[in-house]
Amino acid sequence: MTSALCSCLTSILTYETYKSVVVRSWPLGIVYRLMQLIIISYFVGYVFLYERAYQVADTATESSVITKVKGFGRLNNAVMDVADYIYPPQGEGVFSIITKIIKTDNQFQGRCSETEKEFNCSTNADCLQHLGSVQADGIITGACNTSAGYCEIEGWCPAEDDKVDIENFPSTKSIKNCTYDKNTDPFCPIFRVGYILDETQQNVTLLADKGGEIGINIEWRCNLDHNVNSCVPTYSFSKLDAPFQNASLSKGYNFRFAKYYKTEDGTDYRCLHKAFAVRFDVMVTGIARKFSLIPTVINVITAVTSVGMGTVLCDLILLHCSKGAQYYKEKKFEEVSEEQIHESLTLKPGSQLSIRRGNSSCNDSGAVSLSTNC
Repeated sequence: MTSALCSCLTSILTYETYKSVVVRSWPLGIVYRLMQLIIISYFVGYVFLYERAYQVADTATESSVITKVKGFGRLNNAVMDVADYIYPPQGEGVFSIITKIIKTDNQFQGRCSETEKEFNCSTNADCLQHLGSVQADGIITGACNTSAGYCEIEGWCPAEDDKVDIENFPSTKSIKNCTYDKNTDPFCPIFRVGYILDETQQNVTLLADKGGEIGINIEWRCNLDHNVNSCVPTYSFSKLDAPFQNASLSKGYNFRFAKYYKTEDGTDYRCLHKAFAVRFDVMVTGIARKFSLIPTVINVITAVTSVGMGTVLCDLILLHCSKGAQYYKEKKFEEVSEEQIHESLTLKPGSQLSIRRGNSSCNDSGAVSLSTNC
């Protein structure tokens, strides 16, 4: 029991120190230096120069965008200005340019027949299956208007008819002294609608007919270690509804609004507008960087310690993959006990322990040799 306890304490109460072994091998030396070169190149080229790890970055962009639209269009031989085709009317980060309007005049509360072909009917049984439908222009009553061939609804009548032929708005040129162009004038904040549509490769005819959504992205990339005047935005455009082009649901972009009136006897009626529009979302993103001592120190220490990975790799090759692996292990690892230290320091009578520095050369790395003179 005492022997086992002593052995356990001895294994715990030990101290390990590194022993330097110089291996003169060209292949191993090439691997070692190549590994160091790769690690240093990675930290210098990628971490510090490309990722700029010596800087602190902030991506919390705070911005306010004001938009303003100018131009004229024509609808059914009537000239339309921005008050007619821009929604919402105030300049915010999101606005829509109306390209087509379907008007349903003089709608009164009552009962009438639907106009969509999915509500065709010949008997009341055909309409009962549509009870509770949200695709109708009103509440389905379950009755079939056999004279019209459509199900009856209760709500604002007459029902909206999408088959009305409506004229689209033409495009308008910029009226300012600069117009954005990514090659000739990349910093001008005035855009032609036609240019944006070309950049997003839109089908203009389909877009005007069904509407759509386009993103205007303003991106800031600022290095605050340089002059602040070099911090300028870049503009890009994207088609936001592209993933939904093949969806079975309603394509494009449209919305409805109504204008309400009263007759002389006080009865309410309205004029319903179904507007197809191009919705523009103005999005601001950015990142600002500036030198900081803390990330610089952390990454420098990481780089220095990572260079030691070359030693780990070469040790694995040397001790496990080389032909003389066992010989290298014997040279690299050595166990010294207190008894051996005591025996080496025990001197014979009349002997003298001397310490002398060995001759310095390129082969001994300035090592100090110990010897005993008898």
